[in-house]
Amino acid sequence: MKWFNRIYLNNFFFYVLMGIMVCFVLAYFFPALYNATWLGTYIFIGFTVIDFLLLFASNQRFEGSRTMPEKLSNGDENPVAVKLESGYSFPVSLKVIDEIPVQFQIRNFQVYKKLDAGGTASFEYFLRPTERGEYYFGSLNVYASSPLRLVARRFIFDKGQMVPTYPSYIQLKKYDLMAFSNKLFQYGLKKIRRIGHTMEFEQIKEYVGGDDIRTINWKATAKKNQLMVNQFQDEKSQNVYMAIDKGRVMKMPFNGLSLLDYAINSTLVLSNIILKKQDKAGMFTFSKRVENRVAAERRSSQMQRILDTLYNIKTDFFESDFGRLYADIKKNITQRSLIVLYTNFETLDGLKRQLPYLKGIARNHLLVVVFFENVELEDLMQKKAGNIQEIYDQVIAEKFAFEKRLIVNELKKYGIYSVLTKPENLTIDSINKYLEIKARGIL
Repeated sequence: MKWFNRIYLNNFFFYVLMGIMVCFVLAYFFPALYNATWLGTYIFIGFTVIDFLLLFASNQRFEGSRTMPEKLSNGDENPVAVKLESGYSFPVSLKVIDEIPVQFQIRNFQVYKKLDAGGTASFEYFLRPTERGEYYFGSLNVYASSPLRLVARRFIFDKGQMVPTYPSYIQLKKYDLMAFSNKLFQYGLKKIRRIGHTMEFEQIKEYVGGDDIRTINWKATAKKNQLMVNQFQDEKSQNVYMAIDKGRVMKMPFNGLSLLDYAINSTLVLSNIILKKQDKAGMFTFSKRVENRVAAERRSSQMQRILDTLYNIKTDFFESDFGRLYADIKKNITQRSLIVLYTNFETLDGLKRQLPYLKGIARNHLLVVVFFENVELEDLMQKKAGNIQEIYDQVIAEKFAFEKRLIVNELKKYGIYSVLTKPENLTIDSINKYLEIKARGIL
């Protein structure tokens, strides 16, 4: 009797049944309706049986499938495709209910389709996860009804699929060629003028129009009796570490994602750019202690190691210990490196408590502190105040925004680079700063 659990009665069935009941009530007052109502009842039962036989006949088949990526990209729109194929010899009406993972809190997902005899149909919808981890899909439920619309047959497909959600690999693909593109303005990046020649010597070649005359090699020119120039290339194999603060300050949410997840997505994309520029990419996280360490290397498996490490990072809600961070860097990173520190400071006093440790790191390494604008305060400042309380709120918001700019100036005083960015612009601005440092040869 397994088929019994697949029988569902459509709304039209109950509408007709209610009509028959009303007719029986009226027949009490109008006896002439009595026999006609019984006739209608027999016809209704007959059509219900016919509808049941049409849908559950042994030679009728129906196929459905759900297709989705092997892993979801956190913070991005991920496509999920559904394909339906009817084996019925008559047109069918379909109601599709997909049991979407509980993390999305979508409880009313329904799609309606009509298929001709032996027809096919497909549709696509998008899901935007806002946290990393495992997402479990339930069943893909398809309810098929014949043209009589009295009974529906339920089909179940793709039950219990699990798909992991990783840091934003869609962004990684989007910016994959950025390190080599001459049209960086298309990505919102500014052009950087190269200063000086802190570059590795590559070869001596013949002068061609457009070469920098300051690179002319006069000894080689005298030997060849024609202009020869030195050709340089960017310094390679420099160490770049992304240090991610996973303390409580990084739990603040913006557009569904926490600051920690924005930093993780940016780290993944920036690591790819670093490796494409022939540098060594590494990372670690810190709060009460330093962990999730990936040593800076340039190997074929490095991106996978970084991706697997980023997948499991969770905030621990502790106050981050910058003293422990300083001691760990001094002990374990002996070669001068670029350290991109993702954290957040809301006040100048908050920075000054950690400034001695940041200055200590900057003495031996090139330190870039990346922190965030409070976009909600920006929105508050742009609203027109309607009363004294709103004016007061705007003044406080402007004070916090001003302190962010003071933090940038305070870091600059001690030779510490900084990036103050909106969360949604974090990836672009981080790449921009790295390419600027490479172009200026200051590492």
